This record gives sequence, C-alpha cells and structure tokens, in this order.
Amino acid sequence: MNKMKAIVKKSADPGDLGFMEVPIPEVNENELLVHVKAIGVGIHDGYFLPEDIQYPYTIGIEAAGIIEKVGQNVTRFQEGQRVAFVSSMQPKGGTWAEYAVVTEDSLILPIPEAMTFEQAAAIPVAGNTALKALHDLQLKPNDTLFIAGASGAIGTFAIQLAVAKGWIVAGSASKSNHDYMRSLGAEKVVDYHDADWTQQIRKWMPNGVDAVMAIQPSTGLESMDVLKENGQIVAVSGDQLPVRPNIVIRTIAYHVDVTDELSAVMNRIANKDFTLTIENIYPFSEGLSALEKTTTRHARGKLVITGP
Repeated sequence: MNKMKAIVKKSADPGDLGFMEVPIPEVNENELLVHVKAIGVGIHDGYFLPEDIQYPYTIGIEAAGIIEKVGQNVTRFQEGQRVAFVSSMQPKGGTWAEYAVVTEDSLILPIPEAMTFEQAAAIPVAGNTALKALHDLQLKPNDTLFIAGASGAIGTFAIQLAVAKGWIVAGSASKSNHDYMRSLGAEKVVDYHDADWTQQIRKWMPNGVDAVMAIQPSTGLESMDVLKENGQIVAVSGDQLPVRPNIVIRTIAYHVDVTDELSAVMNRIANKDFTLTIENIYPFSEGLSALEKTTTRHARGKLVITGP
C-alpha cells in the first residue's frame, strides 16, 4: 500500500480543498514518517503553504502520532515513539493525512505516557506561539498583562503561563467565556463587544497595564490605549502597529528555542496541573467543518481532528 487518505489543496483556487488519496511521502536521511493519530486545527491550515507548491498538497501544520520510519541520519527519535510535532511549509505536504513527514530539526515533542494523542495534537502550535510571544516581555512579578482575545487556544496557554510567572492578567473575550478565563487565573475580564472596554481596563488599572498581548486580529491598535507610559505590546495577530511615543513594540521571539519549556507544559497537562481545553474533537470526515469553525475565531481552546 503506497496511498493514504488526506485533505488537500487541490489547486491554486482559493478554498479548493477536499478529500483525496495521495501517495505516502518518502523520507530522506534527515526525516521521520509519522503515522498520524490526531491533528490540531488552526485557522491558517488551509493557506499556510510553501511557495513552490505542487498540487494536490496535503494541508495542516501540527499533529500527533507514532513514528513509523526514521531516516538513516536521525538520532534523537526512533520508530514506535509517540510524538507531537509541527511540520510546516514542507514540500512533501502537511499533517492532515494518515501519514506525515517531518524533519528532525522541526518542533517534535515526545508525548507523556498519561497523555492522549488528541491532547498532544492540541499543544504544539498554540503552546509554542504563547511561549514565544511572552518571551521578550520584560515583566516582573505583580506586573500587569492584558490579553486581547484570551479564550482561544493561544490565550488559554498565555493566561496560565503569565500567572505562573506571577503576573496579574486581564483578558478580553465574549461574555460567555468570562468565567472560563477567570478559572484559568485572569483577575479582570472584559467583553470586547462593549464600546467602553478600554475604559473598563483603565478603571481597573488607572495608570494603564504594563504589557499587552494582542491575539485577535485588529485588536492591537485599540489595545495600545490601555498601556501605561513605556508599556510594551506584542501582536500575535500580525497587526501592523504605529510607532507611538513611550510605547515599546515587541516582536514574537521566533528565534528562541522553547522546546524544553513546551515539554514541561505538556508534562504539567499530563499531570493535570495545567489546563488544556479542547472544545471539540471531529472525525476526519468532518475536518473541513472543523477548519470552517476556526474562521469564526469563537472556539474556546482548541479544535482537534482524529486521524483517518
């Protein structure tokens, strides 16, 4: 058998996604072939694609599964090992399939024994992003952080990571998620639908907050209004922020290796002292519905697809 089930981008036409049988990718000397058991769903999965793409192209960038085969130069991993991983921009295709290829130098995390594949697949992208976004914020214990769009997968990690550092956290989300954010450790919550949400934060912290993490798109500019003088902001959303006097714009520390920190988070989740929220687990046959759900940006925590 040299074919596998996959969800692919069939052509360059936007939204041309569908189910196909495609060849199982071959591994070179520095790659691993993983039998995919669960897939993390992200809003970018349908269009985060390499430049020199060949159609049909398997979409997706994160998953969890069992290593089926390793290249001859691979030294850190072995066949039969359970791993969660990020495999992005690979010419051989992504993760939404029965099998995926990943290079050994990619983000690959051994899965703790007590953790399911579905849990593991929900961690790599959101956890990695949250850790790197928080990395360069120069805050001390009891400093304040406002997270714009704090109830999704990245926000769920960010709240808990910040609280663990001793920071005081505020966050925005729709009202139905306020109790959820408080349960994660947020001290102040606001509804971004409220026209006066910035004033609510200013009432809570009259001089402004020390830092902002803007996760939801188009939240960065307005969130700058809640910063104190010389406050810091990092835009996970990719918002282009204007230069303002006495505001420090931080960038996500993509260059920093947070693998060990992320492994520690996985172990804390497995030990049930760190919350991982999976809103829904979809069968592979409903993968496109899961992808559509992410575009609403209303998911609480993460969406996951089971392997084919």
